[in-house]
Amino acid sequence: MASVELTDVSVNFPVYDASTRSFKKHLLPRTIGGRISNAGSSGSLITALDHLDLQFDHGDRVALIGHNGAGKSTLLRVIAGIYEPGAGRVAVDGQVAPLFDITLGMDSEATGHDNILLRGLFLGMSRAEIRARAPEIAEFTELDHFLDLPIRTYSQGMRMRLAFAISTSISPDILLLDEGIAAGDAAFMKKASHRLKTFASRAAIIVFASHSEPLIRQICTSGVLLEQGRVLAKGPIDEILDTYTRMRRAAAKKKPSPPNDFQARS
Repeated sequence: MASVELTDVSVNFPVYDASTRSFKKHLLPRTIGGRISNAGSSGSLITALDHLDLQFDHGDRVALIGHNGAGKSTLLRVIAGIYEPGAGRVAVDGQVAPLFDITLGMDSEATGHDNILLRGLFLGMSRAEIRARAPEIAEFTELDHFLDLPIRTYSQGMRMRLAFAISTSISPDILLLDEGIAAGDAAFMKKASHRLKTFASRAAIIVFASHSEPLIRQICTSGVLLEQGRVLAKGPIDEILDTYTRMRRAAAKKKPSPPNDFQARS
């Protein structure tokens, strides 16, 4: 059975820059979610995740909710094994498919066909599995003879088509998503949307970082509310979305009103 368990997990990013000791240091906490602390004379330390304890089990469809910088993307990358936590333990049981940074592992000098192999190996497929799935992947991309060319000659949309087709060709136990995934033009997006739904239905666990309430309600049944790298709440998706909405409204009321013309002149 697939599972993800994080025990007392923390992730810190040191910032070695003289500007961290200036006015910018006081501005950053208002524009990113991580807490900033003094790391000595050399700079500052951003705490992206702060002593997280979470467990996701077979059948879970979990939304990561919070403002930009709350720790959602960092958490996805920790589960995927891209970031190593500075403290704590991460235990993942099952094959993980990260559907963010979906061009990771691809070589711009290699052809489309070669990149099907490279990206497939990066996702944990064997060469035999990739060879078996390559014709279907190639057909889905609709790139035809362009697959014989280096992908540096592709448009961004063409690269995304190829990466999307490869990434959704596997049958993962744990699917990690963010709303930034795109696959090109509108016609192809319609085709990709159907493939993504089928792909998601095969996963034992889905963890989805998003700001889109309609998408969250469509995919997820539970939620985790993050703030400054900490878990504020977790539970049924309706409850977590309601809590987040109340938080945003309360924060909006606390924001100072912009000065009127008279105040600006005086």
